[in-house]
Amino acid sequence: MAIADFHLHSTHSDGRKTPAELARLFHWNGLRYVALTDHDTVAGLGEMRAALAAYPEITLIPGVELSVEMGGAEVHMLGYFFDEADPAFLAQLARFREGRLGRGEEMVRILRTLGIEITFARVLEIAGEASVGRPHVALALMEKGYVKTTNEAFERYLANGGPAYVSREKLTPEDAIAMLTAAGGVAVVAHPQYIGARGEVSPALRDQHLERLAAAGVVGMEVYYKANPPELVAELRAVAERLNLLPLGGSDYHALSRDDECEPGRIPLPDVAVPPFLALGEGRPWEQRR
Repeated sequence: MAIADFHLHSTHSDGRKTPAELARLFHWNGLRYVALTDHDTVAGLGEMRAALAAYPEITLIPGVELSVEMGGAEVHMLGYFFDEADPAFLAQLARFREGRLGRGEEMVRILRTLGIEITFARVLEIAGEASVGRPHVALALMEKGYVKTTNEAFERYLANGGPAYVSREKLTPEDAIAMLTAAGGVAVVAHPQYIGARGEVSPALRDQHLERLAAAGVVGMEVYYKANPPELVAELRAVAERLNLLPLGGSDYHALSRDDECEPGRIPLPDVAVPPFLALGEGRPWEQRR
């Protein structure tokens, strides 16, 4: 069990646990450092900070997950240590969330042309006040009995390249890094093994993308992601060392009961990886809210 988990989602995006529920789970699992990284929103950070007041041993790092486009491949990027009240930063996130609404509506329209009778109104009800994402559409498909699991929904319909997949506005890596830097934050590559459509990318092409990201200014990459097997950890760690990126990790927890779901902290992130990451936050805006 790791003491830190830097990739987590709540009901403010496509996770199914509230910040308060997550806080209790962090405590039960013995975590000491966590980052809430909801998609295109920081709305859950205040609620998470209030919930963690009951567990003063746990430090919250502000985070967010963004999507970027490079060479036709979708890459997810995690931002940390930024000023969560920065007006320009919040305005950009709001624009991305608007794009998610249009994307979700279009996915439902396509599914209906395939004879699948779900409604966007129901997807919005499932999402609640969260930023709408593909998992909400997947849950609507499950509810109607079209699939048995969210994994199946993605595999059959929603994954990149799937029949109901819809792209949306994405930043270039350089723009995303500039956006995070302007808000006082840093950027990290999420789950690099999934770079590209359906995650089908050769190690050589993956490393080519990572080289561009490193040159653009990312400071780390997820090496200890979910339950990455030792051989993949070793492979990714070697890439991180070559590119001078911090080897980081997270569970990417959504509480969706997917086949590869991993509880917060149940990742192979070693304790020694935590202090160098925390050192990046020194003097940055997040310290004002600790």
